[in-house]
Amino acid sequence: MPLTDIVKQQQANGLQVLSVTMEHVLAVEGLPLVHKDPFDRLLISQAIAEGAELVSADQVVRQYPVRVLW
Repeated sequence: MPLTDIVKQQQANGLQVLSVTMEHVLAVEGLPLVHKDPFDRLLISQAIAEGAELVSADQVVRQYPVRVLW
């Protein structure tokens, strides 16, 4: 998918792009070590901290207290 399609989808669906904050980074430490991928753990902590829904097909993500779409 070209990056321009991502921007179009963002605008069409009212999606918000979140920056990674220190709060998100520090929240990773409080997560149980269910998922081994550090980037996925950061996304999970970010979604939890923001009360956001995480879009992921990764079934391991569902073991965390986060709303998952897909």
